[in-house]
Amino acid sequence: MQSIEQYLEEHPFFEGLGEESLTLIAGCARNIHVPAGAFLLRAGEQADTFYAIRHGRVAIELGGPAGGPVVLDSVHDGEIVGWSWLIPPHRWKFDARASEPTSAVAFDGACLRGKCESDTALAYGLLLRVAQVMDRRLQSARVRLLDMYGVSP
Repeated sequence: MQSIEQYLEEHPFFEGLGEESLTLIAGCARNIHVPAGAFLLRAGEQADTFYAIRHGRVAIELGGPAGGPVVLDSVHDGEIVGWSWLIPPHRWKFDARASEPTSAVAFDGACLRGKCESDTALAYGLLLRVAQVMDRRLQSARVRLLDMYGVSP
Protein backbone atom coordinates (compact mmCIF):
# COMPACT_ATOMS: atom_id res chain seq x y z
CA MET A 1 0.00 0.00 0.00
CA GLN A 2 1.30 3.45 -0.96
CA SER A 3 1.43 6.42 1.35
CA ILE A 4 -0.31 9.58 0.16
CA GLU A 5 3.05 11.23 -0.44
CA GLN A 6 4.18 8.30 -2.62
CA TYR A 7 0.94 8.49 -4.59
CA LEU A 8 1.34 12.24 -5.14
CA GLU A 9 4.82 11.70 -6.57
CA GLU A 10 3.21 9.60 -9.34
CA HIS A 11 0.08 11.73 -9.94
CA PRO A 12 0.31 13.83 -13.14
CA PHE A 13 -1.19 16.94 -11.49
CA PHE A 14 1.62 17.12 -8.91
CA GLU A 15 4.45 16.25 -11.29
CA GLY A 16 7.49 18.49 -10.85
CA LEU A 17 6.38 20.15 -7.59
CA GLY A 18 9.34 18.84 -5.63
CA GLU A 19 9.67 16.75 -2.50
CA GLU A 20 9.25 19.60 -0.02
CA SER A 21 6.03 20.80 -1.65
CA LEU A 22 4.65 17.26 -1.83
CA THR A 23 5.32 16.80 1.88
CA LEU A 24 3.43 20.04 2.64
CA ILE A 25 0.50 19.01 0.42
CA ALA A 26 0.34 15.48 1.85
CA GLY A 27 -0.13 17.00 5.31
CA CYS A 28 -3.52 18.33 4.12
CA ALA A 29 -4.69 15.05 2.57
CA ARG A 30 -6.63 11.92 3.40
CA ASN A 31 -7.84 8.91 1.42
CA ILE A 32 -11.57 8.59 0.75
CA HIS A 33 -13.92 6.14 -0.97
CA VAL A 34 -17.10 7.42 -2.64
CA PRO A 35 -19.94 5.09 -3.66
CA ALA A 36 -21.48 5.39 -7.13
CA GLY A 37 -24.10 8.14 -7.22
CA ALA A 38 -22.69 10.10 -4.27
CA PHE A 39 -21.75 13.76 -4.69
CA LEU A 40 -18.23 14.98 -4.02
CA LEU A 41 -19.34 18.60 -4.37
CA ARG A 42 -22.53 20.58 -5.01
CA ALA A 43 -22.91 23.90 -6.84
CA GLY A 44 -23.30 26.84 -4.46
CA GLU A 45 -21.86 25.06 -1.41
CA GLN A 46 -18.64 26.04 0.35
CA ALA A 47 -15.61 24.86 -1.65
CA ASP A 48 -13.34 23.44 1.00
CA THR A 49 -11.84 20.35 -0.65
CA PHE A 50 -10.35 19.14 -3.88
CA TYR A 51 -9.82 15.58 -5.03
CA ALA A 52 -7.12 13.63 -6.85
CA ILE A 53 -8.87 10.62 -8.37
CA ARG A 54 -7.05 7.35 -7.72
CA HIS A 55 -9.58 4.94 -9.25
CA GLY A 56 -13.05 5.49 -10.61
CA ARG A 57 -14.95 8.11 -12.54
CA VAL A 58 -16.61 11.38 -11.56
CA ALA A 59 -19.13 13.33 -13.68
CA ILE A 60 -18.89 17.13 -13.65
CA GLU A 61 -22.52 18.24 -13.93
CA LEU A 62 -24.61 21.35 -14.31
CA GLY A 63 -28.34 21.55 -13.64
CA GLY A 64 -30.18 21.48 -16.96
CA PRO A 65 -33.16 23.62 -17.99
CA ALA A 66 -35.48 20.59 -17.81
CA GLY A 67 -34.32 19.86 -14.26
CA GLY A 68 -31.97 16.97 -15.05
CA PRO A 69 -28.20 17.29 -14.89
CA VAL A 70 -26.09 17.93 -17.98
CA VAL A 71 -22.73 16.15 -17.85
CA LEU A 72 -20.05 18.63 -18.90
CA ASP A 73 -17.08 16.33 -18.40
CA SER A 74 -15.91 13.08 -16.84
CA VAL A 75 -12.86 12.83 -14.64
CA HIS A 76 -10.91 9.56 -14.40
CA ASP A 77 -7.88 8.02 -12.70
CA GLY A 78 -4.98 10.47 -12.45
CA GLU A 79 -7.10 13.63 -12.76
CA ILE A 80 -8.41 16.14 -10.23
CA VAL A 81 -11.85 17.46 -9.32
CA GLY A 82 -12.44 20.93 -7.89
CA TRP A 83 -10.55 24.17 -8.10
CA SER A 84 -12.92 26.57 -6.36
CA TRP A 85 -11.15 25.92 -3.02
CA LEU A 86 -8.36 28.13 -4.40
CA ILE A 87 -10.42 30.99 -5.86
CA PRO A 88 -12.51 33.33 -3.67
CA PRO A 89 -15.35 33.30 -2.74
CA HIS A 90 -14.65 29.53 -2.45
CA ARG A 91 -18.04 28.28 -3.72
CA TRP A 92 -18.58 25.36 -6.08
CA LYS A 93 -19.80 26.31 -9.55
CA PHE A 94 -20.78 22.77 -10.60
CA ASP A 95 -21.80 19.44 -9.11
CA ALA A 96 -19.46 16.45 -9.17
CA ARG A 97 -20.93 12.98 -8.72
CA ALA A 98 -19.21 9.59 -8.65
CA SER A 99 -20.33 7.68 -11.77
CA GLU A 100 -18.88 4.50 -10.29
CA PRO A 101 -17.26 3.60 -6.98
CA THR A 102 -14.33 6.00 -6.69
CA SER A 103 -11.22 6.20 -4.54
CA ALA A 104 -9.54 9.57 -4.19
CA VAL A 105 -7.19 11.65 -2.12
CA ALA A 106 -9.17 14.53 -0.58
CA PHE A 107 -7.30 17.73 0.22
CA ASP A 108 -8.44 20.22 2.85
CA GLY A 109 -8.67 23.53 0.97
CA ALA A 110 -8.23 25.77 4.03
CA CYS A 111 -5.12 23.82 5.02
CA LEU A 112 -3.67 24.18 1.51
CA ARG A 113 -4.53 27.88 1.29
CA GLY A 114 -2.68 28.42 4.57
CA LYS A 115 0.39 26.61 3.25
CA CYS A 116 0.20 28.58 -0.01
CA GLU A 117 0.13 31.89 1.91
CA SER A 118 3.42 31.00 3.58
CA ASP A 119 5.05 29.36 0.53
CA THR A 120 4.69 31.40 -2.67
CA ALA A 121 6.48 28.77 -4.79
CA LEU A 122 3.89 26.18 -3.73
CA ALA A 123 1.07 28.66 -4.40
CA TYR A 124 2.37 29.47 -7.87
CA GLY A 125 2.91 25.79 -8.69
CA LEU A 126 -0.62 24.85 -7.65
CA LEU A 127 -2.16 27.85 -9.41
CA LEU A 128 -0.43 26.97 -12.70
CA ARG A 129 -1.68 23.39 -12.46
CA VAL A 130 -5.22 24.45 -11.60
CA ALA A 131 -5.22 26.90 -14.53
CA GLN A 132 -4.24 24.05 -16.88
CA VAL A 133 -7.11 21.91 -15.56
CA MET A 134 -9.51 24.84 -15.97
CA ASP A 135 -8.39 25.31 -19.56
CA ARG A 136 -8.88 21.61 -20.41
CA ARG A 137 -12.32 21.58 -18.78
CA LEU A 138 -13.37 24.76 -20.58
CA GLN A 139 -12.37 23.24 -23.93
CA SER A 140 -14.19 20.01 -23.10
CA ALA A 141 -17.36 21.92 -22.11
CA ARG A 142 -17.14 23.93 -25.32
CA VAL A 143 -16.99 20.78 -27.45
CA ARG A 144 -19.91 19.22 -25.57
CA LEU A 145 -22.02 22.35 -26.00
CA LEU A 146 -21.25 22.43 -29.72
CA ASP A 147 -22.25 18.75 -29.95
CA MET A 148 -25.50 19.39 -28.07
CA TYR A 149 -26.51 22.24 -30.33
CA GLY A 150 -25.23 20.72 -33.58
CA VAL A 151 -22.96 23.62 -34.43
CA SER A 152 -19.62 23.08 -36.17
CA PRO A 153 -16.57 24.73 -34.57
